[in-house]
Amino acid sequence: MNQKHPPLPLGRHGPQVFPIGLGAMGMSGMYGPSDEAESIRTLQAAIERGVTLIDTGDFYGMGHNELLIGKAIAGRRDRVQLSVKFGALRSPDCGWGGVDNRPVALRNFLAYSLKRLGVDYVDIYRPARLDPSVPIEDTIGAIADLVKAGYVRHIGLSEVGAETIRRAHLVHPIADLQIEYSLASRGPEQKIFPTLRELGISATLYGVLSRGLLSGSKPNGPTDFRAYLPRFADGQKPQNEGVVAGLARIAKAKNLTPAQLAIGWVRRRTPEFLPVVGARTVAQLNDALGALEHPLDDATMAEIEALGGVTGERYQAEQMRHLDSER
Repeated sequence: MNQKHPPLPLGRHGPQVFPIGLGAMGMSGMYGPSDEAESIRTLQAAIERGVTLIDTGDFYGMGHNELLIGKAIAGRRDRVQLSVKFGALRSPDCGWGGVDNRPVALRNFLAYSLKRLGVDYVDIYRPARLDPSVPIEDTIGAIADLVKAGYVRHIGLSEVGAETIRRAHLVHPIADLQIEYSLASRGPEQKIFPTLRELGISATLYGVLSRGLLSGSKPNGPTDFRAYLPRFADGQKPQNEGVVAGLARIAKAKNLTPAQLAIGWVRRRTPEFLPVVGARTVAQLNDALGALEHPLDDATMAEIEALGGVTGERYQAEQMRHLDSER
């Protein structure tokens, strides 16, 4: 582990991790075309810089993401911690087919993940979304059996609310909850974060740049799923572009980039939780890791807070209705 940046514990029950994680979803088409060679360079550069936690999902690119990570970590397995989500169903036309968190299904999903990743176990295994037809106790109990068998080291959750967290934690200790959190998405502060702190559970925070919005990034054509997200819609532009411009102004004055400012805000607000950045290139990775060198002071935090909030939901209405974390 990098001694310059002390490791961060994922709660009372999880592993020690480098203080920024790498999310690999964007390397498998979700944000438009990506360069596989550059993706592998980015993953390996992250490992060389000390990053340990790599987050993926077996449904990212219908398995492509796990195959990609498998290539990148070959010969480096002992230096990484793999966080894998399961349960989201895909179709041959790249569509979405709901969620399946049945014990028999998740055992099948894990078997394929281990093969694609080229590993004997995953460090953290988690359902990507709550399956309303399967009690969370059944899902967590089945993963607990996989822990006993040595195929999984720790159990995580994703996008679930406080009640579900408590129910899951009674079955088996939970390492962390994966949840979206940023200057633009502060909902977890109300009920979810207090519950995590009470139970000694950590959080891996994705969307810390609000999918690039806060750093000035824009959707890259129709294959970029951000083109369909409310925050990037024309009706939200006046308010959101004002916030983005304000962040850019503050960042310039502090000799930082907007991404470093947004990541720094998350780290200062929730120092015990892990921000996960979705860098797709080495340049983006280096930019994000630069936030570790520039912790934000009270005055800068106050300037950022004064910008106000972003408008628009983080997903489309239908997806929001299915999020247990939003109930």
